[in-house]
Amino acid sequence: MRKLIFCALALTLSSAPAEAQQTVSEIVLFLLTNRSVATDDFVRDADAAVATYETLSRFLTVELGTLPIGSSAGGFAYRFDRTLGTLVLSSDSFGPLFTERSLTAGKGQVSFGVSYQHAGFSEIDGRSLGDGTLVSTATKLRSEPAPFDVETLTLRVQADTITFAGNYGVTDELDLSVAIPFVRLNISGERFDTYRGRRFLQAGASVSASGLGDVVARGKYNVFRDGGSGVAIGGEMRLPTGNEDNLLGASGFGVQPRLMASYESGNVAISGNLGYSFRESADELDYRGALTFNPVRRLTLIGEILGRRLSLGQLTEVATPHPQLTGGETIRLTSIATNTNRLVAVGGFKWNITDTWLFNVSVLRPLTSAGLNAGWVPAFTFDYSLGQ
Repeated sequence: MRKLIFCALALTLSSAPAEAQQTVSEIVLFLLTNRSVATDDFVRDADAAVATYETLSRFLTVELGTLPIGSSAGGFAYRFDRTLGTLVLSSDSFGPLFTERSLTAGKGQVSFGVSYQHAGFSEIDGRSLGDGTLVSTATKLRSEPAPFDVETLTLRVQADTITFAGNYGVTDELDLSVAIPFVRLNISGERFDTYRGRRFLQAGASVSASGLGDVVARGKYNVFRDGGSGVAIGGEMRLPTGNEDNLLGASGFGVQPRLMASYESGNVAISGNLGYSFRESADELDYRGALTFNPVRRLTLIGEILGRRLSLGQLTEVATPHPQLTGGETIRLTSIATNTNRLVAVGGFKWNITDTWLFNVSVLRPLTSAGLNAGWVPAFTFDYSLGQ
């Protein structure tokens, strides 16, 4: 039934002008199904288009719905010094950018932050999205090295995210926080058919969508503390507040229990996280590690590795014999069910501008080709703590 619905929608969109479509999902499906290569096998064409659409949509919703959010406790962590009879900083380090350290903010401590992140997605499963080389359908003779009729897809995907975050220290051991992202997504693309060297534009479309993304609520409980070192347990819950049709959020609630550990010695600290997400769109194993270094009192330099293992599928080309053309075959872009392993490197710093203001700068860079990837992803954050 699901395939029949998609096929009917594909026929409707293929016969309608691109400008008539309104949601991001409809535009993406329109570009993937507006075919002209004669394969004489509508069912296989539709199945392949639906599989590709679903994989691409999952990549987009997961990437946008699970963008790394800054560590919940901000850069300032306090503890009560019984000798001095007052609150003092638990660490001279301002902590990692996206990896949670075990330290909590301290009872009654409140912090706020606003961050901006820009991502221009350029590759999907190692294939370029923007240079017109992504083959969706092709027909070739086995006696010839290259297809004589080939359809290619070009996509430009840009996402800008502004996130407002707040953290509150309920007790010296317990922190509660919330992050509210607002996303603007721009997608444009063309589908070309090249027949015997002659290139024709089949379809072109563009769409923009903006609005609330998936809201994240988090909690962290410090079970052991020794100076800046320790162990904490916690987790996060992602609420399906983003518009799924416009790919601004993933469907269903997501819950991730998490274990956090830190070790600090002098001006150097390491932190590690391990978590597992349960979500309707895709379960996920999440692991992170961070190294921080304080060369001077007001500056923390940071390097991190963010790892993820998801069950999202992978794009692939499948060749089948052409039903009408003797010695010919049809090549279709489709997807197969498999796990997706992602690694992202992060470099940046936290600068204590004045009093309890922090300015955070980071750059994210994918280390693996699986899934939907951007090139360099910059992020900027201002954090303010109502510290003592």
